[in-house]
Amino acid sequence: MRVAILAFGSRGDTQPCVALGAGLVARGHRVAVVAAGRYGGLVEEAGRYGAAAGGTGRPATRGTLEFSPIGVDPLRIVESEEGQAWLRSGPAGFVRGFRRIVEPLAERLVTEVDAACADADLVLSPALGGFGHHLSERYGMPYALLHFQPSEPTRAFPNPLVPLRTLGPWGNRASYALVEGVSGLLLGRMVDRLRGRVLELGPMRGGMFRRARADRVPVLCGVSPSVVTRPADWPGHVHLTGYWGLDRRWSPPTELEAFLEAGPPPVYVGFGSMVPADPAATARTVVAALRAAGVRGVLQGLPYGGTDGPPGSGGADDMFVIGDADHAWLFPRTAAVVHHGGAGTTGTALRAGVPGVVCPFFSDQPFWGARVAALGAGPAPLPVRRLTAEDLAGRVAQAVRDSGMRAAAARLGERLRAEDGVARACEVLGV
Repeated sequence: MRVAILAFGSRGDTQPCVALGAGLVARGHRVAVVAAGRYGGLVEEAGRYGAAAGGTGRPATRGTLEFSPIGVDPLRIVESEEGQAWLRSGPAGFVRGFRRIVEPLAERLVTEVDAACADADLVLSPALGGFGHHLSERYGMPYALLHFQPSEPTRAFPNPLVPLRTLGPWGNRASYALVEGVSGLLLGRMVDRLRGRVLELGPMRGGMFRRARADRVPVLCGVSPSVVTRPADWPGHVHLTGYWGLDRRWSPPTELEAFLEAGPPPVYVGFGSMVPADPAATARTVVAALRAAGVRGVLQGLPYGGTDGPPGSGGADDMFVIGDADHAWLFPRTAAVVHHGGAGTTGTALRAGVPGVVCPFFSDQPFWGARVAALGAGPAPLPVRRLTAEDLAGRVAQAVRDSGMRAAAARLGERLRAEDGVARACEVLGV
């Protein structure tokens, strides 16, 4: 089969898709990962070594893993100054900004995705935007949905995009209709215009989400049931497969290895693609917090001026500044992980078996922060808007020194590493 996997968004969204693609390749399929150009090296590496979740890293002998780059990079929008202002603009500003910032790029994105998937036998795509449905309607191939959060309606908990622990059984379920309704208002007319202009299809009837549920389209949720218990009211075509982790052959810089060996395990701090309103001030707060907690730090992704050194230099004796790094290699070598609560980073930190301190910005990040705390694998989340050196130092100290928390994180990590989410996803697809 030729399988097209649509991977839009951050590294935390894309790397699991690459892992899933590598798992399909190991079963003899030809897989194209459709993603922003910045991830070409990751796909090439996975294709070269045949790496898959829990796999042996043996070279692929039958299938192939290919990269279909798209020129539209959603993450570049988020990382830009305009994009960050848009994300912080509140509901009304978000809607206005969406139409100003996103829609001009959408036609190019749909054109590129259409070209990459035209000869696919199966499409695996995120739910937002309805790409899988549109391509299936245009070319006739089946599709499945990829979820990185438990986004199927349930009475068990609210939609992960709603920053509340519970609204009661009926309120929880209604929150999914609310989020999907807002998505429809944002995207509906634009989707219909693009269906006509690019895909030569008529208006979509029934909505992006309702059509997929009515057709019982398979849903692969790349989350472990040890992290989110499968709700009893989910239908049978929705599957919690476990995480899709990628075993990489990553070689750390010698300076990083030397820093790790020179003292006790450090605390990692990094916020992925999230950019604080004042990065320099946040950096100073983070360094002050780590020093107040009496720990060393490995710092990623901020202008950490408090380390007295540029990225990659090693910084001050107690802080090391890094650029790109394989989190699956690094996190098990740390005492704790301070991060933004993205789905991918959360999964990697939990699999590492070390406590996590989640500093959520928005979106599903508060949900994951609450899950980490509920599992006993970390302290209560500390929203980045309320970040102070004192509060962060307290949470870091708790994560590093609370023996019960460390034991809970280690037990959970052991369970997660025993799972094979990629194999389970392939079984669900029947390939």
